[in-house]
Amino acid sequence: MKDIKWVFVLYSLAAVAAMCGIGIAVGMRSVPVAIIAAIALIFVMGNGFKTKKKMREQGIL
Repeated sequence: MKDIKWVFVLYSLAAVAAMCGIGIAVGMRSVPVAIIAAIALIFVMGNGFKTKKKMREQGIL
């Protein structure tokens, strides 16, 4: 295994936190919080995939 790409670790932790937020919102029966957490999840995962694509094109990965 090569060196750790810490930016991807942070993206994955943020995505997990957003998924937990969705679960908590469902438990609280709060639709607005669930929607905000889902939007945050889409945003974080989208940025992670964009970063990965950019790093692949630059030859870093």
